[in-house]
Amino acid sequence: MPRFSVIVPAYKVQAYLHECLESVLSQSFADLELIVVDDRSPDACGEIIDEFAARDTRVRAVHLPENVGLGQARNAGLERATGDYLLFLDSDDTLTPDALRAIADRVRETDEPDVLVYDYASTYWSGETVRNQFAAQLSEEGTAPFRLEDRPGLLRVLMVAWNKAYRREFVEGLGLTFPSGYYEDTPWTYPALMAAESLATLDRVCVHYRQRRRGNILSTTSRGHFDVFEQYDRVFAFVEQRPELAHWRPVLFRRMVDHLSTVFTKRDRLPRGSRAEFLRRARAHYRRYRTPGVPVPLRSRLRHTLVHFGVHRTYRLLQAGMTVRRRTHKAVSKLARALRAGVLQAHYRVQLKLPLRADRAVFAAYWGRGHSCNPGALEAAFRAFAPQVRTAWIARPEHRSAVPPGPRQVRPGTAAYWTALARSKYLVNNVNFDRRLVKRPGQVFVQTQHGTPLKHMGLDLQERPAAARDMDFAELLRGVDKWDYVVSANRHTTLTWERVYPGRYETLEYGYPRNDVFQRATSADVARLRESLGIPRDTVAVLYAPTHRDYRRVQRSHLDLERVLRRLGPRFVILARAHYWQEAPAGRPVPGVIDVTDHPSVESLCLASDALVTDYSSLMFDYAGLDRPIVIHADDWEAYEAARGTYFDLRGCPPGAVARSEEELIDIFATGHWRGSRSTQLRAAFRERFCPYDDGRAAERVVRRVVLGETRLPPVVPLAERRPVPSAAASATMPAGRPALAHVPPPAGPVLPVTDRR
Repeated sequence: MPRFSVIVPAYKVQAYLHECLESVLSQSFADLELIVVDDRSPDACGEIIDEFAARDTRVRAVHLPENVGLGQARNAGLERATGDYLLFLDSDDTLTPDALRAIADRVRETDEPDVLVYDYASTYWSGETVRNQFAAQLSEEGTAPFRLEDRPGLLRVLMVAWNKAYRREFVEGLGLTFPSGYYEDTPWTYPALMAAESLATLDRVCVHYRQRRRGNILSTTSRGHFDVFEQYDRVFAFVEQRPELAHWRPVLFRRMVDHLSTVFTKRDRLPRGSRAEFLRRARAHYRRYRTPGVPVPLRSRLRHTLVHFGVHRTYRLLQAGMTVRRRTHKAVSKLARALRAGVLQAHYRVQLKLPLRADRAVFAAYWGRGHSCNPGALEAAFRAFAPQVRTAWIARPEHRSAVPPGPRQVRPGTAAYWTALARSKYLVNNVNFDRRLVKRPGQVFVQTQHGTPLKHMGLDLQERPAAARDMDFAELLRGVDKWDYVVSANRHTTLTWERVYPGRYETLEYGYPRNDVFQRATSADVARLRESLGIPRDTVAVLYAPTHRDYRRVQRSHLDLERVLRRLGPRFVILARAHYWQEAPAGRPVPGVIDVTDHPSVESLCLASDALVTDYSSLMFDYAGLDRPIVIHADDWEAYEAARGTYFDLRGCPPGAVARSEEELIDIFATGHWRGSRSTQLRAAFRERFCPYDDGRAAERVVRRVVLGETRLPPVVPLAERRPVPSAAASATMPAGRPALAHVPPPAGPVLPVTDRR
C-alpha cells in the first residue's frame, strides 16, 4: 500500500500535462501511486498518460468512456486509490520539488491527521509567482493536530481540494465524493474541514497553481456558474444532517454571500441577460440560509446588501464612490508624506553646509532598536575613553526605554535625526544608516557588523536569490563605500567581510566590543541578572536562541520546549529568545520557559544562562568567549545550507555537542554530555579559532584607534589568561565539593546515541 495516492484528472491540457506528471514522479519521496484520469479528452492527453504509464509502474492510467467533468473524473480516481493519504492535483498545476517528502514528514510528526493543509503559490504566464495571501493561517506554531474550532482562519485559505492531503480512511468513512458542475470543490472541502477530528498545517509551498492566460474554466463566460447555488445547497445539507456542526452555519453563510457576490461582480463570468436571474437566486439563498442574530462584519456589509436586496446598480455606485474616496485619501496621504520628506531633505541639505562638529558622535543598531550590540558597547566606551565627544543614540519610539542615561536620544526621520547625520563627525552602526546619507569629508563611519558570519552575506547572496530577497547589490556597494572602518572579531570574519563587502575601509581586527562585558562581569552581576529574569535558584538555565530561516515564511521553534523540559525535569529552565526579525515569542507560554525575546540585551541573557542551545545563530561565536557549554541543534542543516549557503560545515567543527534531532538534544543534557570533556575540547578549539581578541578591551582599542588616533593599543590578553565570569551552575558546589547540577536523571524511554563529529 503506497503512502500517497495522487489523483490527476486530465481534459484538454496536453500542453501542461507532461510537466504536471513529471513534477509528481520526480519527487524525492517515491512511495506513491499516480492515478491519471483521461476525461475523454479530445487532444493528446490520453496518449501522454499511456506513455507515462508504460515507463513508470507507479502510474495508473484511467480512460473514461465519455466526458464527465472534473468532479466525476476525480471520483473515478478515488475509486481506484489505495494510498494512506489522498492528494489531488489539477493537470495544469505542478508539485514543487520535495513537496511530498515535506508532507510525509509533517503528517508523521502531527500523528496522522485527517486533513493536512499546505500552501501554494500562483504562477502566471508572465513568469510572476505570488504566494497565497493567507499563508499566515498555515503557521505551524502551537499544538498540532487540532480541530477547526481551534483555527477557524483556515476557512480563509482557498477552498480547493488540491492544497490538502486527506487520510483515505477518513474520506471513506465520511462518504465524501465530488459532485458534478462548476465549483465542485465547495461541497468537498467545507465538509472535510468541519468534520475532521484532527487537522494540521504545513507552512510550505507545495503546489504551483498555474494562472493561464486563456482557458481557465472559472474565467469563462457560462451558465455553469449557476452551479454555485447547488453546491452550497449540498454544503448546508451536510451540516443539517450533523447537528454537532450547526455552529458553523453563520460562517458558511458569510462565506456563501462573499462567494455569490464575487461571481456576480466578475464581469467575465455570467452571460449577457442572466445577471438579474443570478441575483434573484442569490437573494433566495440569502433568505434560506441566513442565521438570525449573527452580526455581519463591517467589511462585508456592502456585499451582503447587494445579495440581500439585489440592488446591483446601487452597489455599483457605492463601490465606485468608495473607490474614489479611497484613492483620494491615498493621494492626499502620499502628497503629505512627500511634502514632509521634501522639507526634511531641504533641512538636511542646509545642515550639510554647516561645519562638522568634531565633538559629536551618533550611534544606532538594528535599524533603530535600543542601545545594544557593538554600537552600544562603543557608545559607552566613547563616554569612558573620549568624554569630550558628546554621543547621541537613534532609536524608534518603542525602543527608547531601552536606551540608558548618557546619550541624547534621537528619533529616526526627524529634523534632529538629519541634523545628527549631517554634522556629527563619528557615525557608528551595525547596519547601514538611511541610504540618503551623504558622507561628508571629515566624517568617520565605523561599521561594527553584528556577528561572525556562518551564513552567506553580502555579494555572496547573489547566488542565493531566495535569501537575498530582491536585495539591491548596487545600493549595497554604495553603502560600503561610505565605511571608513569595519570591526572584526577574528581572521575568518576579516577575510569574509573584505571579499563580500569590497571597499576602501580599514579593518579593525580587535574583537567584538559587545563581548567585553563577558570578561568584566562578576558573579554578583550574574546573580542579579538571574534574579531579575525570575530564574529559580539551583537550576540550570539554558538559553535557546534559534536563527532565522530564509526558506520559511513563518518562523517556528524547531523544538517542542514543553516536551524537552518534561523529559529533563524541574532542575532545568529555558530562556527562549526569538530572532530579532521575529516579533512573536519563540513559543507559546510553557511552565519553565521564560520568554526573553523582548529583553534589550542578549549579552545579559548570555551571562544569566548556564548553557546555550542554538542552531546556526552567530550568537554561538560570542557565547564561546564565555567558555560555557554550547549545544548545536542541527536538525535541518541540509535545508538551511541549501537556502542560505554557509562558509563551513558547522557539524565538522562545532563549539560543543551536536544534536540532529530533539531526542538527541534531550539525551545530551540528560547524560551530562553537554558539559563533558569532549564538549569542553570542542569548545576550546572553537574559542581559539573565533575568539582570539575577545579579552574585554575590544571597545577601548576601537576608541583609542579611531577617536584618539593612537597606534600603540592595549595588548591582547592570551586565551589561557582570560577569566570570564563563570555561570551560576559552575559556581555552585555541593557539600562534598562536587559541582552542582552536573547530572540529572535519565529521561524516560529509549536513549538515543549522541552524535558528535569534528
